Amino acid sequence: MKKKLVIILVGLLMIGLTGCTTKENEKLTVVLDWVPNTNHTGLYVAQELGYFEEEGLEVEIIQPSEGGSADLIAAGQGEFGVSYQEQVTYARTAANPLPVIAIAAIIQHNTSGFASPVDRNIVSPKNFEGKKYGGWGSPMEVATLKGLMEADNADFSKLEIVDVGAMDFFTAVKDHVDFTWIYYGWDGVSAELQNIPINFIRLQEVDKNLDFYTPVIIANEDYLEENPETAKKFLRAVTRGYQYAIENPEAAADLLLKDNPEIDRDLAVASQKYLAEEYQNDAEKWGVMSLNIWENYGKWMYDHGLLENQLNADEAFTNEYLPQ
Repeated sequence: MKKKLVIILVGLLMIGLTGCTTKENEKLTVVLDWVPNTNHTGLYVAQELGYFEEEGLEVEIIQPSEGGSADLIAAGQGEFGVSYQEQVTYARTAANPLPVIAIAAIIQHNTSGFASPVDRNIVSPKNFEGKKYGGWGSPMEVATLKGLMEADNADFSKLEIVDVGAMDFFTAVKDHVDFTWIYYGWDGVSAELQNIPINFIRLQEVDKNLDFYTPVIIANEDYLEENPETAKKFLRAVTRGYQYAIENPEAAADLLLKDNPEIDRDLAVASQKYLAEEYQNDAEKWGVMSLNIWENYGKWMYDHGLLENQLNADEAFTNEYLPQ
């Protein structure tokens, strides 16, 4: 009888232990804003080093379909997404607003601007006159170009704008246009590696209102309200991922490449070293956003006719879910 009792107790204990070890992690989907690159490294680091798993999360990182991440997150096709301040502002001020909100800034200051080969002699917006710009067909591009040219007493009517779609910077300026809009952390760094001298006009150096957050991590407002602890767990893991990338840029680049081997390693490492200084920059911690930045750019977009309604800036973002 004692032997049978021992066997029963051991069996019950094993069942209990099995139940503990088979508990499934919460599944989440993250929708990127573009193809994987060093803007996204912290996400891949969190995945590869088990930071998500330690928070009880199983995360799938996917690339967006047409329409962008904001539309997909608003429609519940993912719990979190990578977007940018402009897209969030459009989404929240449209005739039919989308319930998306920014919850972390991946890069603290805007690293984008207008780039051109040095032989085009474009060193200020005044030099856009008589040149050909290659863009992707966004009204925001037109407004930005016009605003910067007017601020520099240039004639916007003398600029030719053509749509080059997803054509890369080097191909575009070699055969088609004089300058394009780039992220320095990718195309600018690539130009350095290739010893191709370029002129680069960083937007906020011309107009401080153009120092907006790009990219950002977004979520659906309803999802956040219903799952605040999951959002905190997610951002806790992501914060660790970006902090690791800041402290270990080359190792972080290799973790990005583990999932995305098509990326050139030299470019990934160089870009990662550049962004290691930019992710947090002068902020008190990674991810935190300022109301002033959201107000300034929202007002700029509205004043330049890009928005149907003015942005309620303090409802467009939150720092609430970042680690305290």
